[in-house]
Amino acid sequence: MARRYSVAANIDWVTILLYIALVFLGWLNIYASVYSENSSSIFDLSQRYGKQFVWIVASAFFILLILITEARFFVFFSYLIYGIFIFLLFAVLLFGDEINGSKSWFVVGGVGLQPAEFGKFATALALAKFVSAFNFKMHKFSSLAIIIAIVLFPAFLIYLQNDTGTALVYFVFVLVLYREGLSGIVLFFALLVGLLFVFSLILSNLALIILLIIIASAVLYFMYPKKNELWKAGILFLASVALVSGIFLALGAQFILSLILLISSVLSSMVLIVYSYRKRLKNVLLISIVFFGSLLFTTSVDYVFENVLEPHHQSRINELLGIDSDPLNAGYNVNQSKIAIGSGGFFGKGFLHGTQTRFNFVPEQSTDFIFCTVGEEWGFIGSLIVIGLFIALMVRLIFLAERQRSVYSRVYGYSVATLIFFHFLVNIGMTIGLMPVIGIPLPFFSYGGSSLLSFTILLFVFLRLDASRLDQLL
Repeated sequence: MARRYSVAANIDWVTILLYIALVFLGWLNIYASVYSENSSSIFDLSQRYGKQFVWIVASAFFILLILITEARFFVFFSYLIYGIFIFLLFAVLLFGDEINGSKSWFVVGGVGLQPAEFGKFATALALAKFVSAFNFKMHKFSSLAIIIAIVLFPAFLIYLQNDTGTALVYFVFVLVLYREGLSGIVLFFALLVGLLFVFSLILSNLALIILLIIIASAVLYFMYPKKNELWKAGILFLASVALVSGIFLALGAQFILSLILLISSVLSSMVLIVYSYRKRLKNVLLISIVFFGSLLFTTSVDYVFENVLEPHHQSRINELLGIDSDPLNAGYNVNQSKIAIGSGGFFGKGFLHGTQTRFNFVPEQSTDFIFCTVGEEWGFIGSLIVIGLFIALMVRLIFLAERQRSVYSRVYGYSVATLIFFHFLVNIGMTIGLMPVIGIPLPFFSYGGSSLLSFTILLFVFLRLDASRLDQLL
């Protein structure tokens, strides 16, 4: 009894209250999203809101189970739990059921479970275990290689299940590593890749290559102090571009101008890399390599977009970027969601009075697009309250993570915060048209047993670790 009292006394009740508020509001909005004049009790187990109540009760059971479990259990069995879920991700590819085009579900007795949702929790445990190891060094190549394997292996298996949205979630673990000492240049390159991907879709190849040349030249000019050496390098680069372009034109090559400029720039940047390496111009060398890599990446975007992404993902990205306009197909969900949210005004239409919601104009309105129900029925004020609760939860989690004495608990805590942050940002962003529709739920809010249970386990394992933060866990 003493140990249980210790857990109850040391557990963070602020976080628990935020969790209860979000789950309760989510349940009410699930009820509102499928409500009709013929709807029965909110506890009707034949309806989604009744089933969600069952999952809430199941989550409460797991909360109690986690809180009475010794914190060292999660530390000791981190790799085993990770291995079990890797096995389940394999198994669902062979024996799983296909729902909404994704073969990522086990359906037993009418109850569906999605291993990919629980895989986030398992990956967070394994990552925390590895990073907290005594001989771990963030900047060792072997350490980074193992981290990449831990994170990307489950993401790859989930991608094979045709669940690209959930697979993308795993890339958010890079923010956790940044807190643990990963160089900020990694985040820079991640941002650069994202920007290049977008610009490659909305700009012509010629315009993009010219833009890259201008940016690289400007960065070199303003960042490099030795102007004499810089002018030599710049003249060498421009001369190389002109020479190679002239050779292609002189030979009468039947290439379009953008392809000539691309080949010239690639070859010229290679010359500049060799020159800056021999002259020990580190900044010039780095910028030259980034420029060279950017050119190669932009040439691969069209292939990846056309051959790797699914057609519905292509159409949603094109709709988001304004490349195509298809309000009756690819853009239908988002357009209806924005209409629903906008119609709520400042104070909303009132609980159970949302017309867009009640008459089923918004597909997936109780799952991925649950936030449009909040916007329509509770208006700007209600939306602000929900967003405020999520922000308060994430800020609280970061505070808790920072007060941990063990690296394991801190890494795991930041994993919880960043996973919730990514889901929150993308889910609400896609309901208001700022993010592509990739089909991920709003934590604790969207209908779905796997989502609610997995996020509950993810959160309360951290709260259990935090309650034992004064113990020597490792």
